Amino acid sequence: MLTNDKIIRSDEKAIFELRDLYSRYGYNRYKMSRFEEYDLYVRNKDFLVSDEVITFTDRNGRLLALKPDVTLSIIKNSTDSEKHVEKLYYNENVYRVSQSTHNFKEIMQAGLECIGDLSFYEIAEVVLLAAKSLALISKNYVLDISHMGLVSAIMEDINLSDQSRKEALIYLNQKNPHQLTALLESEGVADIKKDKLLSLATLTGTTSDILSNLGALMTTEKEIAAFEELSSLFDILAANGFGDNVRADFSVGNNMRYYSGVVINGYIEGIPESVLSGGQYDRLLRKMKRDSSAIGFAIYLDLLERYDENDKGYDIDTVLLNNDDTDVLTLTEFAEKLSAEGGVLVCREVPKGKRYRRLMKISEGMVTVLEENG
Repeated sequence: MLTNDKIIRSDEKAIFELRDLYSRYGYNRYKMSRFEEYDLYVRNKDFLVSDEVITFTDRNGRLLALKPDVTLSIIKNSTDSEKHVEKLYYNENVYRVSQSTHNFKEIMQAGLECIGDLSFYEIAEVVLLAAKSLALISKNYVLDISHMGLVSAIMEDINLSDQSRKEALIYLNQKNPHQLTALLESEGVADIKKDKLLSLATLTGTTSDILSNLGALMTTEKEIAAFEELSSLFDILAANGFGDNVRADFSVGNNMRYYSGVVINGYIEGIPESVLSGGQYDRLLRKMKRDSSAIGFAIYLDLLERYDENDKGYDIDTVLLNNDDTDVLTLTEFAEKLSAEGGVLVCREVPKGKRYRRLMKISEGMVTVLEENG
């Protein structure tokens, strides 16, 4: 199967390459059942992309669910231990409501989780692996990075009410400085503090410019610590060759209930939605009575499938028609040569719905080109 310059054309190939990438960094594969106790999702429904879950009752009377999420199951089966870090990757099918059809859909998802007594290295490693994952999928990608710890520290310094904090996060996510300004003025926030939060919604330019301007506004200990962590992540990404493909974007992530640190969203050319999302979600572990920290991301392979359906590439390089008058030895020799050149489908009639670059015919030991596209 061919690939083009934009994207890997095969889900299987993407999974294989991502699996190899994560394994090379010491991540072990996590395999889970299709089912999980429904109560796990009910207690943490705000963490889910959708709170609609397919449920059924097993023979023991337990209410089970087809898994809509992998992260929660990984957390449930991990343990807290000083200096111990669990590094896991997965490729699993999850069951969610499709945004396009609004019906339940089986979605292939790949990703990784890093859970335990995390240091800054593990955080940087996961963000790097997110960038590397996008680079494997497409040459034309962007990784947007935010930091909920920084947003939280600024909110804490401003001392907004709970309701105003929720509204401020919505306006920040929408990149709506006008509504955000009106909200902060209605709360009587001083200009010097107001400018901090407004800067997150209005800063533009290169990442270095954004960080330089933002750094000058940080005053509290928590703000400075979060900013320095964010700035260090961009330095590490740049040093590893990803500087041109990452952006600081504080509209990424607006859930302070679970996310506590870096938040990431990944995009590739040709798909309007994020194909990768994740971040550091220590607050979710606290809610589950855990002491560990955790960071991870998921890649939505169903979006890559949709891209495949819309691109103008080929499913196979060559279709070779065989009229049954060629001996199998000769036929296999031709097939071997054509497969090495780009892929071949040997069949006795033109396949319906198959996109091919070239249609060839073999008869009496001779090959003739019947059709060529591009």
